[in-house]
Amino acid sequence: MNSVISIENIKKTLGSREILKGISFTVGKGDIFGYLGPNGAGKTTTIRILLGLFQANSGKLDILGQDINLSQIRRKIGFILDSDGLYENMTAEENMIYYSQIYGLSKTGERIHELLSMMDLEDRSKDKVGTYSRGMRQRLALARSLVHDPEVLILDEPTAGVDPSGQIEIRQIMLDIVRKENKTIFLSSHNLDEVQRICNRIALIDRGEIKLYGELENLRKKMGSGGVVIKTVQNIPESLLTELKSLSYLGFKEKKERTLIFSPREGTEISDIIGFLSGRGVKIEEAVKKEASLEEIYAAILKEVEPS
Repeated sequence: MNSVISIENIKKTLGSREILKGISFTVGKGDIFGYLGPNGAGKTTTIRILLGLFQANSGKLDILGQDINLSQIRRKIGFILDSDGLYENMTAEENMIYYSQIYGLSKTGERIHELLSMMDLEDRSKDKVGTYSRGMRQRLALARSLVHDPEVLILDEPTAGVDPSGQIEIRQIMLDIVRKENKTIFLSSHNLDEVQRICNRIALIDRGEIKLYGELENLRKKMGSGGVVIKTVQNIPESLLTELKSLSYLGFKEKKERTLIFSPREGTEISDIIGFLSGRGVKIEEAVKKEASLEEIYAAILKEVEPS
């Protein structure tokens, strides 16, 4: 994997409290990496270290293969924090020009036009930001974070407080940023549905420790219930249901209209269930293994670490 962010055994203490207890993970190029955890878990501290706002007490951090404290690396990072950093008495265009100047950029008119168009804000570019909705402000903050053409974006709750339709728009923009702008996104979020929809890799932090880390789809399969859901073309006769119940290795659990739910014994494959049903003349419309949702994974991991 081509590493964009590499964190190795990072520790951080504030006062007498150990906030980060030796966390490690890697974000690859082109990832939308979801960083999850309850309040107080250490997410914000991690982000501040990634941005060079905090110094770790120990451990190693590389971004794009170099030290975060180098100015040329900081210029390759865009970010959104809990405050959007926008000036309400300035228009969207004026905000973009101002941030362009902070980065020492010149002749950015075309880039600003392109970004405002990407965020569907072109028609409101001359309006003051104070008139914007929360969703519009967050889209403008995304545009602002991209004005200097960074390689990696660090986004802290970019859809917080945004209505559902606005969240959908921002999610699509994040996907477009990765696919069309060739960026990498580190996304801290409490919105598990959002993370499940757009992130390919995740890390779950709790009480300063990484409790889960890896490819989201692999984690969902690994932590799935092992259940099998089969949808049939026709209704199943009672006589066949009785036979299914008698074959304990198949693990038949319940029937919901034309859907059969199994929890097969270890060693029993989905093909065994399909073969049995087909042999009884049952036409199968769909057969899938049940994977764990991110919400189920999150709840299971946090339950494991609750104090007794």
